[in-house]
Amino acid sequence: MILFIDACVRKHSRTRQLAEYLLHKIPGKTVTVRPAEMVFAAADEAFLRFRDECAEKSDFSDPVFAPAKQFATADTIVIAAPCWDLSFPSVLKTYFEQINVCGLTFSYGKNGRPVSHCNAKRLYYVMTSGGPLPVPNHGFDYIRDLASLFYGIPETALFAADMLDVWGVDTKAQLQK
Repeated sequence: MILFIDACVRKHSRTRQLAEYLLHKIPGKTVTVRPAEMVFAAADEAFLRFRDECAEKSDFSDPVFAPAKQFATADTIVIAAPCWDLSFPSVLKTYFEQINVCGLTFSYGKNGRPVSHCNAKRLYYVMTSGGPLPVPNHGFDYIRDLASLFYGIPETALFAADMLDVWGVDTKAQLQK
């Protein structure tokens, strides 16, 4: 199963357009989630205590864990997230705060390092930017580090189109490139 995490909030998103092009090239069934349309529990002290209690009992039956279970069972992950303020929309960070569950998507080994509980072997990060791509790329770097350090995803790739809002740039040509 391909999990498409669509963190685009605009109806006619260029980032989503680029991601959909990629998704047509990957064989398999695609399941789409849109973090901006999901209702998440606030990551406050009560929620964190509840999550820790569930982890101690290895009881992830509550519906709040459904996104983490879905993420853990995906074979391939595609994330579409436009570049905003040198990173990505906050809805994507909120999504990862919900799915990064010790005992479900990862656990800690005896040496204190995360051990993956995820199936995915590939993660594709798709982004667009109105100007030049940021260096360093805080959005992709964060996702790549989560993928490799917590989720054990060995292959990550960035697909990006930049300069899309610069006067005189052919937006269609940039997206096709």
